[in-house]
Amino acid sequence: MDRRGCLRGAGAAALCLLAVAPAATAQDTKGPKEIYTCVDKSGRRLTSDRPIAECIDREQRVLDATGTERRRIGPTLTEHERAAAEEKRRREAQERARVAEERRRDRALTARYPDEAAHAAERSVALAQIDQVIAVAHQRIIDLGRDRKALAAELEFYQGDLSKAPVRLQRLAQEIDEGVREQQRFITAQEQERRRIDQRFDAELAQLRQLWAAQRAAAERWTGPGTADK
Repeated sequence: MDRRGCLRGAGAAALCLLAVAPAATAQDTKGPKEIYTCVDKSGRRLTSDRPIAECIDREQRVLDATGTERRRIGPTLTEHERAAAEEKRRREAQERARVAEERRRDRALTARYPDEAAHAAERSVALAQIDQVIAVAHQRIIDLGRDRKALAAELEFYQGDLSKAPVRLQRLAQEIDEGVREQQRFITAQEQERRRIDQRFDAELAQLRQLWAAQRAAAERWTGPGTADK
């Protein structure tokens, strides 16, 4: 029944008003499904049936019709703030990746060197290889020295004056001298590599000692005090 039907009879008017009034009251009391509330920068508590513009820079609580909190919405960020937040997330992701990679390397290192003896053995092998290469270079210098002495014997015919010797002998002398200098440069580079390898193993050993100590401590916590003594 609507209001137009109520106008047809005065006697029925009262009944129509009684029928329409509850429906109108129900619509009025239904209210908003969600209520937004916050405290603005001035300290005022604001309430609305939609997100509150005065609190765009702060958190807002979303309540239902009973006043129960349903969720919270964070502040709306500016372009600069969004960029800063994204950069922060990127740095945090990089740091997590760095830590994960560091832990992976630590696990690989302790798997490769379960104890100090294994590490010392590999150091010896690596240094022995370098020493062998250096020894070969020294032998090459000795061989070139013999060639130089043989050439000097030929130059006696020219009173030891290389400039008076044939081009073939001059070129040979240059090749021998350059060969010696090349081997000397090679030896210097290998000695530097030897020091670098030694330093790397020193740094690894310091790190491994910490990792081995951490592993022992974890094992003791896992087995419990006194278990190792049984």
